[in-house]
Amino acid sequence: MRELAERIGVSVPTMRKVERGDPSVGLGIAFEAATLTEVPLFDADPSRLSLERAQVEDRLAVLPRLVRKSSKVDNDF
Repeated sequence: MRELAERIGVSVPTMRKVERGDPSVGLGIAFEAATLTEVPLFDADPSRLSLERAQVEDRLAVLPRLVRKSSKVDNDF
């Protein structure tokens, strides 16, 4: 844990937060830890994304309309 924290440039307590999935940890730190430990964050199979999206939509379908937010994502970078 100490070696990984040093390689990422963070403290050991921060690495413990990453390990626990603490939302206060910066996304870049979590990505760096995943990369260095070879933990895949995304599936390489594009068809998997469609499956996961369908699962999310199924879960959202059971929520009241007021809770569901319809928004378009602007991914034109």
